[in-house]
Amino acid sequence: MRKPPLSGIDATAFRNKYRFEARLSGEGGQGVVMGGAILAEAAILHEGRFAVQSPTYGSRVRGGPTKVDVIISNKEIVYPRATDIDFFLCLAQMSFDKYGTDLAGDAIVLVDANLVPRVPSNRHLVYRVPFVEIAKGEMGNVVLSNIIALSVMATLTGIVTHDALWRAIEARVPQKYLELNRRAMELGLDLAARLGEKS
Repeated sequence: MRKPPLSGIDATAFRNKYRFEARLSGEGGQGVVMGGAILAEAAILHEGRFAVQSPTYGSRVRGGPTKVDVIISNKEIVYPRATDIDFFLCLAQMSFDKYGTDLAGDAIVLVDANLVPRVPSNRHLVYRVPFVEIAKGEMGNVVLSNIIALSVMATLTGIVTHDALWRAIEARVPQKYLELNRRAMELGLDLAARLGEKS
């Protein structure tokens, strides 16, 4: 898996932290909970680190606000609740409004450019990418927006390597969809490179 260079982004800063907290949120059916599981498994199974995930589901099976908090650490995680979010990924405005709290001062915020139009102007670094539109237009499947976003996230933070992320995806995805998911991850790497050029 190739690794695009980033300009203006320190992709190792978060990896070197004792404790990294991420929140992935969106609507039910967008795959953010599975994305959290993939991220945690990449850290645990393929990098030998500690990780926990805590999903929260809405009352509706599809369409309701959903989130998953993932904590990754180089040491055993004693307190498994996210309270100082380093990275917030959001694919729906109602989820941003509900779960866009507890962000660290130097947090990175990554949102779907079309589905999360209202992001407060504050001290956080915000990236906007039309994930769902890209997944539908370039991949023909909106479900792949979570894989594209995970790939961008891994590149921006360096919290897991691209190889570890791919191995976790590979273990989760049925064989007949592997090539499609591989292309989605490659697309995410390209998008992250473009974000780096703009930063």
